[in-house]
Formats: sequence, structure tokens, C-alpha cells
Amino acid sequence: MRAASGPGRAVKGTVRLSASEIVGAEILPPVLSALRERYPQLEIELVLTNAVENLLHRDADIAVRMVEPHQEALVVKRVGTITVGLHAHQRYLARAGVPKDLKGLQSHTLIGFDRETPAIRSMRRRAPGFESIRFALRTDSDIAQLMAIKAGFGIGFCQVVLARQDPDLVRVLPAAFDLKLGVWIAMHENLRSTPRCRAMFDGLAGGLKRYVD
Repeated sequence: MRAASGPGRAVKGTVRLSASEIVGAEILPPVLSALRERYPQLEIELVLTNAVENLLHRDADIAVRMVEPHQEALVVKRVGTITVGLHAHQRYLARAGVPKDLKGLQSHTLIGFDRETPAIRSMRRRAPGFESIRFALRTDSDIAQLMAIKAGFGIGFCQVVLARQDPDLVRVLPAAFDLKLGVWIAMHENLRSTPRCRAMFDGLAGGLKRYVD
């Protein structure tokens, strides 16, 4: 049914794409814009969520994930690595000072997650020392965390490449906290021959590769 749902061999129709909030709001728009310009009959449903969508149950056609997919019957491509670091607005650091080590974070205003996701559990395993950290602002919204950092609320997690776009954001403790997260694109194997899904998959791979590089 999936394979037969594409209208002919032309790249047209709807593709449902799942991505995290930050990836979907900050990284994908120029990639999707280029795809739409190339394929004007392509329609995109963009689902922003940190949950791992079930591609086998058609929660989405294609997903961009920061956790390696392990479901069978998927076409998976790793496009690279994104570095996440601790960042704060220079206004906050002028007020509260710069921590000298991870232990010094205990006395700072920290921004973090509310509930654990697979990506966060993976981060905890690779970044020991955060088990006892208490966040002054807890939210599962990546966008809300980023906006709080930019507002000078405190120190939080942000992609290094993304933070470089704002001259007021300063990376904190780069030697002590340097988290590498893989970026994967996945879709159901039955969709690989569907022109619109194949075009979307390849377009995402190229656009995200340029971003992580």
C-alpha cells in the first residue's frame, strides 16, 4: 500500500516528516525550501517532536533522529555528528560569572529537560556528572530552552553550530562538556522506490550533511 500510494514516477504528493523541535525549526527550513523549489508539486507535513516516531506504523514517512534507529525494515543513513555544548548569554555571565568546572555549575541557574527522552538518556550515559544537577527551568521544549538561554535566564544546552550564529551566546566549559550526537535519517524500506520519499530522503541527506560539516 505504501509503494502504490505514489502517483506515478513524478516527485509530487505528500511526505510526512518527523524531526525534533530544534532541527525542524532552525535547521530544516532552508533544506525544505530548496526541495520545494526543485519539486514544486511536493507537499510536506512537518511534525516537530522529541518522541521517536514509529515509522513502521506510519507515524511518519521519514524521520530525522539524534538517536540511532534500531527498528527492522528501515532504510537508515547517518549524515554526521552534531556537537552540543553548554551556552549562556553574555548578559547572564556578566551578572553571575563564568563557572570554572562542572562542579561549579551547581551554583548557577541551569536550563534543562523535564522528562527523559531516548536522546537525553543517551546523553546522560556519555556525560556523567549531571545526575545530581538541578535545573532552575525544566522544559521538554528545545525551542523554549534555546529562547531562555538567549533571554539570559541561565546556562543551557545548545548545538555549537547553532549558537555560533548568535554573537551574544558564549560557550561555557568547552573542554569539560563536549557532547557528540549522531544524526540519522530513516524511512520504511518500502518507501525507497516512491519518488517523493526518495527525493525527500536524498535532499535531507545532502542538506543536513552540509549543516553538520
